Amino acid sequence: MLVHPSSIDLSSRTLRFLTGQLTVRRQEIGTRWRRLSAARQALLALAHLRCGDTYAQLAAEFGIGIATVYRYIREAVEVLSTLAPTLTEAMKTIRAKTFVILDGTPLPIDRIAADTPYYSGKHKRHGMNVQVLTDPFARLLCASPALPGSAHDLTAARQHGIIDALADAGPNCWADKAYQGADGPVRVPFRGRRLKRWKRRHHTTHAKIRCVGEQAMATLKGWRLLRKLRCSTNRITNLLKAVLVLQHASG
Repeated sequence: MLVHPSSIDLSSRTLRFLTGQLTVRRQEIGTRWRRLSAARQALLALAHLRCGDTYAQLAAEFGIGIATVYRYIREAVEVLSTLAPTLTEAMKTIRAKTFVILDGTPLPIDRIAADTPYYSGKHKRHGMNVQVLTDPFARLLCASPALPGSAHDLTAARQHGIIDALADAGPNCWADKAYQGADGPVRVPFRGRRLKRWKRRHHTTHAKIRCVGEQAMATLKGWRLLRKLRCSTNRITNLLKAVLVLQHASG
């Protein structure tokens, strides 16, 4: 477990990974001196992403200015986001899987009632819609760019090309009722309430498989920054990519 003024429930391997990436970044741009070493910058970024510590808290804890904290975190996020797997790269991995699970999750944001595009009628709150693919062992394989919360899951999956990519890749994909009409390899529960016994049994089996995807979502929400995002919506996709890379590094 890493320790700064508050504990971070991540392994030292995650810290070493991010430190190495930041060291390479500094060598590429020719940095000579900074207030914090690459290791301390990595610890600062992890404290923000994992614990949700604010810029003001981190500035006081690390003895630097708020503007410097902002620059350090933004640099770390940019470095990590370039390492995130693309949909094409994820499909190469997915071809070797027995099946995958597709699900959408809302990332809550601080918006007011007037920001209609970000309001999700399903979840009754403002947020960003993210599509996630998970393998049978609850490992996150790929996360889509974030769309406004009003976007429907099926619409978002189609817009990102996930449905077509799954059809080309081949393995079965399990999803919830929000993906009715996706067809192809996407399997969803039957509609309606009064179902025949064999359909009810199918629902039970379907739910047991999809619960693995829920475990992956819980892992994603373990990064406390994602529980309530207070940054520009333009930065959320890169933040999500950075978290995905760190999750893989800590695995």
